Amino acid sequence: MIWYIGRRLLQMIPVFLGATLLIYVMAFYAGGDPIQAIMGDKPLSPAVQDQLRSQYNLDKPLIVQWLIYVGKVVRGDFGVGFNGRPIFEQIRDAFPVTFRLAIIAVVFETILGIVAGVISGLKKGTWIDTTLLMVSLLVIAVPTFVIGFVAQFTLGVKLGVVPVNVGRDASLQNLLLPGFVLGVVSFAYVLRLTRTSITEVATADHVRTATAKGLSRTGVISKHIMRNSLIPVVTFIGADLGSLMGGAIVTERIFNIHGIGSVLYQAINKSESPVIVSVVTIMVMIFLLTNLIVDLLYAVLDPRIRHAK
Repeated sequence: MIWYIGRRLLQMIPVFLGATLLIYVMAFYAGGDPIQAIMGDKPLSPAVQDQLRSQYNLDKPLIVQWLIYVGKVVRGDFGVGFNGRPIFEQIRDAFPVTFRLAIIAVVFETILGIVAGVISGLKKGTWIDTTLLMVSLLVIAVPTFVIGFVAQFTLGVKLGVVPVNVGRDASLQNLLLPGFVLGVVSFAYVLRLTRTSITEVATADHVRTATAKGLSRTGVISKHIMRNSLIPVVTFIGADLGSLMGGAIVTERIFNIHGIGSVLYQAINKSESPVIVSVVTIMVMIFLLTNLIVDLLYAVLDPRIRHAK
């Protein structure tokens, strides 16, 4: 198991380096001169431009800039934004809100998605299965921002049971509806993935053997179908946590939530390249960490994986 974990950690290093290099180049150079971008049409003296370029290492070769940036990130130093505020403080204030939002979405998609997927898989071909598949297809087809606006208008404006805007009061109660909106598309994917996995495993030889030996239906489902069926579902849910953190930008804008998505949106509008790079780097790190956890769970569920070369 130690060798398995070591291999996964080594595989994360080139992914992290490649992702941060790509992000750095896109944020600082895709939009032209970053110093001129933050000033817009306002004149800026050559002395001030030189001072800013020196402060953000923009006067050095690109590869040197990136190496300095990665070195600082490894030490936990994300630098200072163009507004003079430390980037770590901006992320520290916003991250807990987005993390709570993503956790609510994951809990929602996990519980409801697996339960609906198991029912659909065990009732394959019935009206229940057909209805659940149609619902999941409808959810996937409708964009997240449309679901968000409909939920906000119906439950917030018409019925008044939830706040229309969350604002800075990001309590657990206020984040329930945004969390539902954020996780609803993933719920549909979990449902369909669980259903497919359940139907495949339910017809396997070891399941038929267990049934022939007289094991109860509940015992067959819990001991022989669920465990093997959940391996791809766990993989998807774990990887999806990182995606939800990045995808929260749309949901946070709809409900006016001051999270990571809001910080990133404002940074893009103001051409705050250092903030953009740091926020996306944090998301890459979260994505790699969640994938590592998923790989470990995968190995626990299936011992053949951790012993594979």
